Amino acid sequence: MPVVEIEQAGGTTAVSYLVEGEGPGLLLVHGTGGTGESNWRPLIDAVRDRFTVVAPDLSGSGATTDAGGPLTAETLAEQAEAAAAHAGLERYAVVGHSLGATVAAAVAGRRPEAVTALVLHAGWVRSDAPMAFMTDLWARLMRTDPELFARLLQLTAMGPDTQRARTAADFEAAVAGFTTMLEPGILRQVDLDGRADVTALVARITAPTTVLASAHDQIIPTYHQRDLASRIPGARYVEVNAGHGLPFEDPQGFVDVVVEALGRSL
Repeated sequence: MPVVEIEQAGGTTAVSYLVEGEGPGLLLVHGTGGTGESNWRPLIDAVRDRFTVVAPDLSGSGATTDAGGPLTAETLAEQAEAAAAHAGLERYAVVGHSLGATVAAAVAGRRPEAVTALVLHAGWVRSDAPMAFMTDLWARLMRTDPELFARLLQLTAMGPDTQRARTAADFEAAVAGFTTMLEPGILRQVDLDGRADVTALVARITAPTTVLASAHDQIIPTYHQRDLASRIPGARYVEVNAGHGLPFEDPQGFVDVVVEALGRSL
């Protein structure tokens, strides 16, 4: 994977990223605990014949390294922007999931001249008290026993249709798989989840924007996405029958709605 080094607060950050395909630029920004690969592989495979896709690992995830310390949405936006530039993209669409949607909105607000289209799933403008309480619980569980955190997410991250279709064995297999993915760096992203604020940046977004909400999202409820859409001029709000983990519980459904949104915007 290519790596680009940038200077950020505290020292040097080495941003590792995937780059695949050819065509107009598409920057993908992963959510908490994800990576460019784990969050985006189905979408990358679906669009790399039409786009040059860049998917960075943000600080706390994958192979990216930095000096440590608290993160901000702008810190992570700088990393995503650097990966896009290093890959040769001057203009690009941006898609983000969860924390990645908030970071993607920051990219679009910081670089309105570069961002051609924006698709934000399960994002938010400013963390509120319920989010701060939830992410504090996440951090306590992670420090106590990461498997407990994985078990909680199995009950909160998926929509009711997915939950009803799962067997006890499905739940246990998902817990085991998710637990092995958890890295210590996720705690830095969880900390940011509880205090992110991109209020000033979303007001500067000019790209055609689709804000995608999952109707049964128990982690970032739909009122956050409605607020996000209301603050972006001309943004289109779309709600689907799923939970927060839409890219994982229904990968093809997620790909379809993102591709449709990009087609409308580009």
